[in-house]
Amino acid sequence: MSRADGTGEAGRSGRVLAELVSGYGRTYAEEAGIRLKDTPQPLYRLLVLAVLLSARIRASVAVAAARALHESGLDTARRTAGSDWQDRVDALGRGGYRRYDERTATQLGDGAELLSERWGGDLRRMRAEADGDVDALRRLLREVPGLGPAGADIFLREVQRVWPEVAPYLDGKALSGAERLGLPKDPGRLLDLAGDTEPAVLAAALVRAALDKQVSEDSLRRAA
Repeated sequence: MSRADGTGEAGRSGRVLAELVSGYGRTYAEEAGIRLKDTPQPLYRLLVLAVLLSARIRASVAVAAARALHESGLDTARRTAGSDWQDRVDALGRGGYRRYDERTATQLGDGAELLSERWGGDLRRMRAEADGDVDALRRLLREVPGLGPAGADIFLREVQRVWPEVAPYLDGKALSGAERLGLPKDPGRLLDLAGDTEPAVLAAALVRAALDKQVSEDSLRRAA
């Protein structure tokens, strides 16, 4: 039975979540220097970040590559579509994204062309096409080259911060982080335990716990 004094199971779970969010509640967009707003450029940069994070590569490398693309001026769909393939390869390389650089450079070019031609380079038009249906939005995202199920989930976890109809979005990866921490796998219960924490921040923290055993161990130790 839960105890209001914080010593019961609910109290323990709340402490674990509080420690997790305090130590690791940073979205990947924030880490990549993306000031997420409902405007075309940051939304496109988030999409690119989701593509990069989809590969079997360290998140830190994907984040560095996203920064390198931005610093190279490849931060809108139209600029990326109009760029040379080698320029994209070089930018990815500067970010340390070498194992998948050639394939990803092609995917980014193809994806930018698709976004430019179908949605005018503006992901808000994709959002409008989905018309509030998150499943439809997820299907549309998966049409972007290089953005499979995992990549679509990454984008949705982060974009829920500025697209309210997506929230709360706690996907399988986030829930696996909850399981590793011994927390409920029910999204509603997790949100209740997290209190005022934004769903995007909660999701990001849980994903970090899923990906890094040390994150979960640190959070559990501090909450003990």
